[in-house]
Amino acid sequence: MQGKLVAVVLAAGKGTRMKSELPKVLHPICGQPLAVFAIRAALGAGAREVVVVVGHGAEQVEAELRRALPGAPLSFALQTEQKGTGHAVLCAKDALARIGATARTRVMILAGDVPLLRAETLAELVKAQDRVGVELSLLSTELPNPTGYGRIIRDEYSQVLRVIEEKDATPEQRKIREGNASLYVAEHSFLFEALNLLTPQNAQGEYYLTDIVAIAASRAQKGAASFPAALLADAREVSGVNDRAQLAWAGGELNARKLDGLMKSGVTIVDPRATWVDADVEVEVDAILEPCVSLRGKTRIGRGALLGQGTIAIDSSVAAGARVLPYSHLEQASVGARCIVGPYARLRPGALLDEESHVGNFVELKKTHLGRGSKANHLAYLGDAEIGAGVNVGAGTITCNYDGVHKHVTRIEDGAFIGSDTQLVAPVTIGKGAYVGTGATIREDVPAGALAVSAGKQRNIEGWVAKRAPASNKAK
Repeated sequence: MQGKLVAVVLAAGKGTRMKSELPKVLHPICGQPLAVFAIRAALGAGAREVVVVVGHGAEQVEAELRRALPGAPLSFALQTEQKGTGHAVLCAKDALARIGATARTRVMILAGDVPLLRAETLAELVKAQDRVGVELSLLSTELPNPTGYGRIIRDEYSQVLRVIEEKDATPEQRKIREGNASLYVAEHSFLFEALNLLTPQNAQGEYYLTDIVAIAASRAQKGAASFPAALLADAREVSGVNDRAQLAWAGGELNARKLDGLMKSGVTIVDPRATWVDADVEVEVDAILEPCVSLRGKTRIGRGALLGQGTIAIDSSVAAGARVLPYSHLEQASVGARCIVGPYARLRPGALLDEESHVGNFVELKKTHLGRGSKANHLAYLGDAEIGAGVNVGAGTITCNYDGVHKHVTRIEDGAFIGSDTQLVAPVTIGKGAYVGTGATIREDVPAGALAVSAGKQRNIEGWVAKRAPASNKAK
């Protein structure tokens, strides 16, 4: 019976080709740090625990991965010196012991920069290693141009003998198109026995993890085990990210994969070439995404909702049947069922719209609860406000919520009517069913059912325009 499966994710490198202060494995892709995708793939393939080997920016990497994967069974091991991939796995030995790894534990090893890797592919690799007598399985890939990859060396019977890194390969070996994908599953006992045999006798002076393949093959030749099992994987899936161009390419591939899944599930995406949806976004059946929509973070879109052209939603929810019209921007906002938002609306963090409410063009909400059926259809700023049901907020209304030191709350109760061009100076309450006249500046509470006005009586000065006209105009 095979032991439990654990994973080691190599994430210690700086990633110099990224030309960034940010560790490579933390560069964002489809709403998550790069390394998150490899960790999720390992867990999806059945790994019970994941040990992440960190080095450059170790504390930052650990903090960000724990934040991105709350509750995930993660441990961390530190590689203080960059002595190669074999040394990196050796650095995980103590961490593996702490999570209960034994001689029969199967250890999956993968890099933290392969975001397109599928859990299903890793699961097949695990099955290959489960074959009786196989101590090591690995992924390889066929490449039209294998430059940069280690080459898989086979014997006349197609048995895998070793992996030769490109810098150590002969011109003839460099012609081999089967490249090493640097993804392995090995028995714990074999793995660390083999790692202890590694030497840095190579062009880079490093401890190559790839050398364990030759050690496994040598044991097979002596009858001590089976030859390493090599599975052929799609080259795109096992492609690593080493620079910004590759990061962008991989992001595009992940996005296309996400959109394809959404469309197959019953979501209409008008133009997939111009739509971006992060990996953790959820969109329900019959929702419609128009061109240039961007859904980010933990956004949730309900059944039959419409997202108009150019809409951006970040960590927001849009309930069933709601319509978000073009070029609206939502961040940490919640839109209720059958609401209408936009066009050109801005919902900032804490904006909460109850069902059937309306927020129109050039209206901004921040930390404001808009009650059921309430409307703010034009040119308004509503910040730090509690607005009841059935309220009408006129064009140009402002809640003056900041006194230069503190933020204060405006309360507008059910059924109130706020005239255009009104300033509500918080803290203030507008009572149930009250009216506020156009152009009013309200500094005191308005009782329920009352009319509040603050402008003086209108005065007309007859002939004023003619009297102030220039003399040249009077002569005419």
